[in-house]
Amino acid sequence: MPKKGKEKNTVNKAKHSRLMKQKQNKLRLEKQRTKERLKAIIKKVNEHKDNQDDSTADH
Repeated sequence: MPKKGKEKNTVNKAKHSRLMKQKQNKLRLEKQRTKERLKAIIKKVNEHKDNQDDSTADH
């Protein structure tokens, strides 16, 4: 026979799914920030290389 009253574990399931979504969003944002930071570093290094190549070509 089905149980009477409210369903078991619905509150816990909702809380768990909310927390898991928060965790996934946090990981996704961290990955995105890391990619952006690496792109910025690479861009800066490449610009620095180009500037060094230009300055050595003048001499």
